[in-house]
Amino acid sequence: MTPMLDCAIVGAGPGGLTAAVYLSRFRRSIAVFDAGNSRARWIPESHNCPGFPSGIGGDAFLARMAAQARAFGARIESGEVAAIERDSDAGNGGFALTFSGRRVDARCVVLATGCDDVMPRIEGLEQAVASAALRFCPVCDAFEAVDRDIAVHGPLESAARHALFLRTYSDRVSIVPGGDGVWSDLPQSRRLNEAGIAVTGVPSAMRFDGQRCSFTIDGRNHAFDVVYAMLGSRQRSELALPLGAACDDEGALRVDSHMRTSVPGLYAIGDVVSALNQIAVATGHAAVAATAVHNALPPRYARSGSARQQPSIRGGESRCNGH
Repeated sequence: MTPMLDCAIVGAGPGGLTAAVYLSRFRRSIAVFDAGNSRARWIPESHNCPGFPSGIGGDAFLARMAAQARAFGARIESGEVAAIERDSDAGNGGFALTFSGRRVDARCVVLATGCDDVMPRIEGLEQAVASAALRFCPVCDAFEAVDRDIAVHGPLESAARHALFLRTYSDRVSIVPGGDGVWSDLPQSRRLNEAGIAVTGVPSAMRFDGQRCSFTIDGRNHAFDVVYAMLGSRQRSELALPLGAACDDEGALRVDSHMRTSVPGLYAIGDVVSALNQIAVATGHAAVAATAVHNALPPRYARSGSARQQPSIRGGESRCNGH
């Protein structure tokens, strides 16, 4: 049988890979399961990621983090975890993961599965994102949109909040509705008027011409330097819900100050938890969760000559109750 892991990490984005670095350095037996769909891969270049003053792309950042985790012995496997169940056979309070058609046993699980942005219907989506004509996170990159012609595309109430935030960066901010809502019913309507934020009609089409995104509104074309698509997101929490994990109305998992879900031994970090979808937030979550996992597991004392070896899995207490 494959030895039981101390911890299985589901997801290889910034949060999952940070947890892998920490737990490997804690000399725990771990594996990271990477479905290859980290939201960070959409980042053409980030300038608010700590430690990279010249900016770094999402793929390059993930590659660096994976290399760092592997340097300390972390195992990263490509494939999707289809299900997580309580390990009732062993009776030890651990988990059984179904991964690429095989079973993986782990004492604890860290979910770093992230979320999916709702994408606009537009031909050339990837090219629009790569050229920064289409963006998804004003907190991340609004600084790069200073003094540009900006549109916020999404349901009115959500779009209004983001438009007011973006007004810090440009005096040319418009809302292009992308869902339900009536302008007169907006609680922020007075603030929008005072800020000079226009609300257009509902578009019938959205296009990308290789440089800018545009909308067809009332038969006319309206182009913008930058469009923020704020159409919502979906937390990838489906692996945790059958276990009974508590979540909010949006599907984000509820956790305590140690990133523990309501299921003992199950931790959650990053975008699957927080509405502030930031690399720095995910890595902070990971540091907290990894330390909590290590402290919750039975101690693994060093032996002479083992300084450079990944410790082997042995018997003994295996319950991870999150305390």
